Amino acid sequence: MRVVKRRTLEDSWTKYRDAEGPLKAWFAETVAADWASPDDVRAQYRTASIVGDERVVFNIKGNKYRLVVAVNYRARLVFIKFFGTHAEYDRIDVETVKP
Repeated sequence: MRVVKRRTLEDSWTKYRDAEGPLKAWFAETVAADWASPDDVRAQYRTASIVGDERVVFNIKGNKYRLVVAVNYRARLVFIKFFGTHAEYDRIDVETVKP
């Protein structure tokens, strides 16, 4: 998969230092993945939440943080849409949030 907006991840681990390791691990695993459908995401990340046709929410660092991405399965693209604490996540609309 190709991850778009990696800079959002870098900004996030600068703001939340304890998220750096988990975000780097997620990035490496995602770049190595080949997701053709939401089922492929769920096979790799059992706790991921599939929202709508393209949005996926990942629990990061034991659910302390949430990462929202949009996935274009056909083009093998993952767009970073949001990263923040669980409390910050509760204040957004997952289906419409933009970076």
